[in-house]
Amino acid sequence: MASSLAEAWQELRVHRMRVLLSLIVVAVSVAAFTAVVALGQMLNQGFQESMERSSGRPALVSLSAYNPETGALPDAAVLDRAFAETMERHGIEWSSRAAWLEAVPPADGWAELRAVDADFGVMHRVPLIEGAWFGERDEARLVPTAVINESWWQRLGAPALASSPRVEIELQTWSEDGAPAPSGSFEAIVVGVTPDQNTGGQYTQTGYLLYEQAAALVAPEVLGSSTQYEAWIPPETAEELMESMRASFGLHLGDGYLVDAYRMDYDAQMQEGYDPFGPLLLVLGGISVLVLSLGALSLLNITLVTTRFRIREIGVRRSFGATGARVFLSVMLESVVGTVVAGAAGIVLAIFALRLPIVQENLFAGLQDAVAFPMSAAVTGLLVSAGVGALTGLVPALIAMRVRPIDAIRF
Repeated sequence: MASSLAEAWQELRVHRMRVLLSLIVVAVSVAAFTAVVALGQMLNQGFQESMERSSGRPALVSLSAYNPETGALPDAAVLDRAFAETMERHGIEWSSRAAWLEAVPPADGWAELRAVDADFGVMHRVPLIEGAWFGERDEARLVPTAVINESWWQRLGAPALASSPRVEIELQTWSEDGAPAPSGSFEAIVVGVTPDQNTGGQYTQTGYLLYEQAAALVAPEVLGSSTQYEAWIPPETAEELMESMRASFGLHLGDGYLVDAYRMDYDAQMQEGYDPFGPLLLVLGGISVLVLSLGALSLLNITLVTTRFRIREIGVRRSFGATGARVFLSVMLESVVGTVVAGAAGIVLAIFALRLPIVQENLFAGLQDAVAFPMSAAVTGLLVSAGVGALTGLVPALIAMRVRPIDAIRF
């Protein structure tokens, strides 16, 4: 095998101009194939981060409780205590309460706030374009702190966050007849800015408050009626842990309440058969296979033509004692070695293309985790290039093996 590889490499060097011209199309095809496979995996990470921002990281569990007979909710303080003790008992590091609040909207948009704990930012991958998410220093402040979206920040004149700018927030509730009613106003220090989220053609004026600070500013029934209790737990033990958390949560609430625990994250939906990435990956996979097939057909055509011109050379080798198997392996390995070298060059080209600043800025801007070129795509590209070489070299190798020396010399 080693001698056959050395012979194949020598043949490639002798016919390097012909090989170079014939393998350019292979290098481009493998580059396109590898780039498409890698792009699919890299975009998949972007989709996952997008889903995690809305539904949370796997496995994100929501706990709730109510009285099935009356529909009444437990007291907010009792729920908070039950949630805290359940998290401590199970050693859960990441947990958060999240409640929706409404603010008096501007004339040309909407306004809404969420009261959350500091862990919420990590659990939901909240992106930031300025400043930072809530930290221990913000929890210890005597003045409320807020993270607002870019539109709200621009309305303030886009002040530097180092100057501790303040924003006035006026909350509102709804009366029994459905009319909005003021629920108090206060000032909060802006510590971070999130990107705008386009909803219905208008940018909503949105923001986040720390839950404990919001609880000191609004009536308990306003905050407690909309509060969700979330925990980020390991996906591997999610089912067993959810059952234990449900039992512990209900134990602290007492009799008469029905406790529910369910997963909110996208991974749970995918386990039920919903795959938002499947169609995209199928389309990208189909494109990559088509590109590679065209390259393989082009190489097969070139190798058949070049093999015909080498019939006399093959006949001379057979007349000096080369067996049919040796000729078959030699021609086959010429194709495989050539396509592997071309494939390696194509992989380097694909890596370079996906690392261009214009590609990074347009496709992967805003991602929190750095998107690395997947090694699985490079390995797949190399294996595919070797497979293409073997397939395209099979027919010429069979033709060369069946050549009779006397006929080849007379050719």
